[in-house]
Amino acid sequence: MENINDPNILFTAWAFIYIIVLIIHFSVRRILFESYTLKYGWWVYLLGIPAVIISLLMYRGGMTWSFSVGGIICLFFSIYGYYVDYVLATPWRNPVYLPILIPYVTLYLGTLMFYWFPLALINRKLWYLYSVLFVISTILNIKSH
Repeated sequence: MENINDPNILFTAWAFIYIIVLIIHFSVRRILFESYTLKYGWWVYLLGIPAVIISLLMYRGGMTWSFSVGGIICLFFSIYGYYVDYVLATPWRNPVYLPILIPYVTLYLGTLMFYWFPLALINRKLWYLYSVLFVISTILNIKSH
């Protein structure tokens, strides 16, 4: 990989860790939706904490704004998701309740996009690999509902 420095390595590692955790989460959720999601699904929302810390490190490390936005959006996604899923405990997925679904999906996709797109600035191969993982994650996410 060309032009790799510590902030790039940290960003890349976190972007891939995040999507791989989502893939594992969606795989388990597909099989054990009721028993797993209600008891343990909240831990995925906790990823907003390291995400925002890494975003701050990217900012302090002099990286362009695009490397910091993903973690900030992830924090908002995590707070919002935890609030609607565990505090309100609103069944908004089935049947679909658009006033919750639209901001939820927007924040979720915003997080992934701002982890995905900056990878092209680091190395195009990383961007392609993340693309494959994004497709896998999306298929598993849709099938697990």
